[in-house]
Amino acid sequence: MKRNEKGVTLIVLMITIIILIILAGITIYIGRESIQKANLEGLKTNMLLIETKAREFVENASFDLGIAPENATDEMKTNAQSELNGEDKGTLVTSDDSIINQLLNIGISQEDIDKENVYKLTTENLEKMGIKDVQSNEEEGWYVIVYHIEDTTAEIYHTVGYNGKYSLTDIEQIEEN
Repeated sequence: MKRNEKGVTLIVLMITIIILIILAGITIYIGRESIQKANLEGLKTNMLLIETKAREFVENASFDLGIAPENATDEMKTNAQSELNGEDKGTLVTSDDSIINQLLNIGISQEDIDKENVYKLTTENLEKMGIKDVQSNEEEGWYVIVYHIEDTTAEIYHTVGYNGKYSLTDIEQIEEN
């Protein structure tokens, strides 16, 4: 009597399942890498947008100063500094601010804070700057600007950062694999 064997053997079924598990693992790994790259690029883009607006503010402040900073009077410096203040430009960080320790830990100096160069941005500040759909708060991390009127620079920080990098300068140096 001839036996009619139809169907899949247990060994073939196990090999198929093992292959599917390997493919799923590879897919998850590649997907995770893609998500990390997208998060990095999103953070860079947001920081570059903020930097562009911040440079506009610091250039206006430097222009208001009118002369070399070492030759400026206190009144001129106050007028220039007031260019950085405003509803759409962030909140001046002072030594008694709740995020002061966090800022010191990510590389912002106490000197910059004491010189009133550091501004914390809220989501509302970003919207008023024309940067939509970017969150800046305690939960998602704060965007912070450190202005230097003397050399018309603005460094952008994010309190959460990416892999231990918090400033735009450091984040831009991360090599893409």
